[in-house]
Amino acid sequence: MARKNASDDPLAPVTLAVGQEELLLDRAVREVVAAAKATDADTDVRDLTPDQLQPGTLAELVSPSLFAERKVVVVRNAQDLSADTVKDVKAYLASPAEEITLVLLHAGGAKGKGLLDTARKVGAREVACPKMTKPADRLAFVRGEFRTAGRSATPEACQTLVDAIGSDLRELASAVTQLVADVEGTIDEAVVGRYYTGRAEASSFTVADRAVEGRTAEALEALRWSLSTGVAPVLITSALAQGVRAIGKLSSARGGRPADLARELGMPPWKIDRVRQQMRGWTPDGVSVALRAVAEADAGVKGGGDDPEYALEKAVVTIARAARSRGRA
Repeated sequence: MARKNASDDPLAPVTLAVGQEELLLDRAVREVVAAAKATDADTDVRDLTPDQLQPGTLAELVSPSLFAERKVVVVRNAQDLSADTVKDVKAYLASPAEEITLVLLHAGGAKGKGLLDTARKVGAREVACPKMTKPADRLAFVRGEFRTAGRSATPEACQTLVDAIGSDLRELASAVTQLVADVEGTIDEAVVGRYYTGRAEASSFTVADRAVEGRTAEALEALRWSLSTGVAPVLITSALAQGVRAIGKLSSARGGRPADLARELGMPPWKIDRVRQQMRGWTPDGVSVALRAVAEADAGVKGGGDDPEYALEKAVVTIARAARSRGRA
């Protein structure tokens, strides 16, 4: 979610939205516009790009109105403004007009930093809209979307949704909206799976997750669903291999915090936490058995066998049994 500073009044004279995440930037603008229109339904909104804001244009937009109506002036990509227009904006920031809210959208880099610094010095309300490149950030975003909607979703459901949708925040937000509208009660992993497991990458990893957790029936069900929706068998063997290898890597690693292990093993911290939960019941012998099963399945789906589906089912059953090997030792 976008982070805001302590001065959290959407009707502050100046709002500075900083970052490159388009969804969050658009939300920052919508929040200001909604607050302004709640105060004055006739609020005049001007949404401008740098090429539309020439020297002198801002002065015209913020000049006193005969009817003193409220205005919201949005300037997108403020880092791309011309030097003369930047001078106009800086002059305005020194003495902003009443009944006018200026919203500056800035990418936050070195370009146009002088304008950014000036806005901060005059106490502009700031909304951070950073690009969410880390899976953990996207997971936090999804959790926040459910909280904002007043709905409960399990951690597994949130993670499954991120795995299924990927990095597009608009798609993640849209998926949360759809689930909230369609589903009553707590949203769990099974619900998300019914809606989104048809995506190839997500469904193959669902098979792998259920297998390494020792949940044979669920793994086989996920496998059959994946194959019926057209997921390539090679994607499933790849996901199984990644799942088993992650168990092996983490079980042989030295103890430590997720962040330290993440650097050592080349996994994101959220995956360290997930694999830690999955590795209960695994033994070194079990990992060896599972890796051999994956290798056999890989050969089977790449032409070494007559029935790729059977090869995958055999591998899933073997891996799920290996996941419970400690209990049988």
